[in-house]
Amino acid sequence: MPPKVKITKEEIINTAVDIVRKNGAQAINARTIAYMLNCSIQPVFSNFATMDELRLAVVEKADILCQEYMQREVECKEFPAYKASGMAYIRFAKEEKELFKLLYMRDRSNESIPDGSELTDKMEDIVHNNTGLDGADAKLFHLEMWAYVHGIATMFATGFFNLDWELVSKMLTDSYQGLRKQYGME
Repeated sequence: MPPKVKITKEEIINTAVDIVRKNGAQAINARTIAYMLNCSIQPVFSNFATMDELRLAVVEKADILCQEYMQREVECKEFPAYKASGMAYIRFAKEEKELFKLLYMRDRSNESIPDGSELTDKMEDIVHNNTGLDGADAKLFHLEMWAYVHGIATMFATGFFNLDWELVSKMLTDSYQGLRKQYGME
C-alpha cells in the first residue's frame, strides 16, 4: 500500500489563494480545493476547523503578498518611501485584482477593525518626517492621501480604467503637493 500523501496547511492556503486570483473570493470551497490538490476534502477540514478559518488564512496570506509589493517598491528606491507605498498599493490592485478586492473591497460592517495598524503608524511617521505635521494633522494628511490612492487602486481593480504608470506617479505627486499647500507648506 503506497504511503498517504500529506497535504499541508500551506498548500491548502496557496491553492485557495490561486482560486481567489482566478475566480474571486466567493469561489473558495472545500471541493474545489480538494479537486485542485487531487485529494478528498478531508485534508481541508483536518487543517481548518471551518471554512471561515480557511478564508481568514487566505486574507492573511493576501495581506502578506500586498506587504511584499510595498516592501519591493520601497526597496527599489525609484520613489520616496511614502510615494512608493502608494504606487505599490495601486500596482497590487492592478496585478492582483481579486486579492485586492478580498482585502480592501469586502463588506467589513460586521468585522472589528483596529483603530491603528503598524503600517498606518509607519505611514504617519513618514508624513511627520516629511512635513513636520503631528498627531491629528499627520493622521488626516495620511487619510486624505490614502483615500486618493485607494480610489485609483479601486479603478484599476474593477477595470474602470488602466492608466500609464507615469501618469499615476504624477497624480500622486500632484495630490501630495496639493495637500502640502493646504497645510501651509510650500
